[in-house]
Amino acid sequence: MKKYQVFIGNAWKDSASGESFQSYNPFTGDPWAEIPKCDARDVDEAVEAAHDALYHGAWGKLSATERGALLRKLGDLVARDADSLTAVEVRDNGKLRAEIEGQVRGISQWLYFYGGLADKINGSVIPINKPNTFTYTLREPVGVVAAIVPWNSPLMLMVWKLAPALAAGCTMVIKPSEHTSASALEFAALVREAGFPEGVVNVVTGFGQDVGDRLTTHPKVAKVAFTGGETAGQKIMENAAATFKRLTLELGGKSAQIVFPDADLDAAVSGGIAGIFAATGQTCIAGSRLLVHESIYEAYLDKFVASAKTARMGDPMEMATQVGPVTTQPQLDRIVSYIEIAKSEGARCVLGGAPAQRPECGNGWFVEPTVFADVRNDMRIAQEEVFGPVVSLISFRDDEEAYEIANDTDYGLAAGVWTSSIKRATVAPKRLRAGTVWVNTYRAASFLMPFGGVKASGFGRENGIEAIDQYLETKSVWLSYEAETKNPFVMQ
Repeated sequence: MKKYQVFIGNAWKDSASGESFQSYNPFTGDPWAEIPKCDARDVDEAVEAAHDALYHGAWGKLSATERGALLRKLGDLVARDADSLTAVEVRDNGKLRAEIEGQVRGISQWLYFYGGLADKINGSVIPINKPNTFTYTLREPVGVVAAIVPWNSPLMLMVWKLAPALAAGCTMVIKPSEHTSASALEFAALVREAGFPEGVVNVVTGFGQDVGDRLTTHPKVAKVAFTGGETAGQKIMENAAATFKRLTLELGGKSAQIVFPDADLDAAVSGGIAGIFAATGQTCIAGSRLLVHESIYEAYLDKFVASAKTARMGDPMEMATQVGPVTTQPQLDRIVSYIEIAKSEGARCVLGGAPAQRPECGNGWFVEPTVFADVRNDMRIAQEEVFGPVVSLISFRDDEEAYEIANDTDYGLAAGVWTSSIKRATVAPKRLRAGTVWVNTYRAASFLMPFGGVKASGFGRENGIEAIDQYLETKSVWLSYEAETKNPFVMQ
């Protein structure tokens, strides 16, 4: 069993308590790694290292161009080690190699993009309305950033925070999920190899009550960037409020995909399948509500179920596997409980509806791809995030009802639209209350496009040029040509 250490100040260390916990392989159900169980002492050490690096150490003295060069070097190292990083992450969270490999290889693009953006951060010269005065603004790093990363796509979602934060000049303390800490620690080794000064990136592992609470209340942490559930997001907001920390929160979703009657039915079925089953439903943008026009509802349902029945389950390391395990046993239990709730509320289960018992699933934590028909939008299965391979089909009569149903949720992370109408393709994104709207595609992402939610799905944006603004402060500078003011008691 592999034994990991935490990464603080460019050094590998055991946790202050000397304790550890096990990480499990979701495909086999067996432990495969020992992860340090950190507490507030480790957090304090990591935050101090990050604070010193920014305000007293080498990092704060680097030019923006030098910071960018380090990010690009890190991107090269990630590209070099993409295969090994992929293997670690698949073993740790059970997600398909076919998906994780694409994510890990894509990480380099984020590091290259923000590495190039690092020395393009500009202030402004303001033509002020005061005589004999020159004014301008500076863009400066907000300070130490705490990045709290979920278990479903650990490396990708970590780099979505790390790349713009480091490009802006911030330093970081990263807390990966206790279920999937290994890949963040493997990544930290590349940070050191790339030549980042000590203290710029730190990784502490453990549980929310031991690590997360201290990290989100620490007085020297200026900002928290979090991806995860809304309950944890609320707790982080409460913790951060005491010291007025800045926040970027990307929370849950209950995303609707609307299939209009003029849609390419085969493409809409394929998009619906990809939106919910490709990542075993373990993604905040899962298209877990399929809103289908009543005139094509039965035809769509038949095609969708027929396609879902062909899903190949099994070892997520095999490229042919299409549906892998869920990441933890408690998550499996949660998914099954929601399936039972849906049945009790009258939803019609037309496929799946139970843990998978297929031989190719071994002893892993698998749930059969599950399809519910005749779902009403007020059912819990349509309102609450399941985070598993479970989809609800809901019929609608006309466009207005489709938009009403789609928006009738506490969440607002993403939405999908399937149509051949230019009018619908341009009207729908304006009518849907979601941070991202895909038209005739689903689950696409790029370092160039902002991503984030509205309502209970959080606030702030990751990716794109917008993301770097989340890690910068604006400072105003006034230069007067006059030696003294005319009246020191009057504001000039």
